[in-house]
Amino acid sequence: MRVKVDEDLPRATVQMLRDKGYEAVSVTEQGMGGWKDPALWQAVQSEQRFLVTADKGFADIRFYPPESHAGVLLLRPDEDGIRPIIELLERVLANYDLEALARTVTVVTPRGIRIRRAGT
Repeated sequence: MRVKVDEDLPRATVQMLRDKGYEAVSVTEQGMGGWKDPALWQAVQSEQRFLVTADKGFADIRFYPPESHAGVLLLRPDEDGIRPIIELLERVLANYDLEALARTVTVVTPRGIRIRRAGT
């Protein structure tokens, strides 16, 4: 599965995804750092990549409805820092193959994982 990691996430997230066998690239690696959300979204769509981000705007299903894209995984820790993000991603990767989350908007918090599919 092809994955793009947003610039708001630590570099370690890209390596974690690669270690699990995903074809992961970061926005920063691709020289897209600082891009506005609409331009970044167009790039994600043209590359048909699943987006992993901490930007809650990408989880707005009015603008990014499930089934209209490869998928969005939003990591929403309660506290700042690298460790809380890593812990949320570890939780997802321990319980899901990202293929199962394709074409969804999935929000992960310390309290749980909410998967939004078309019509839900």
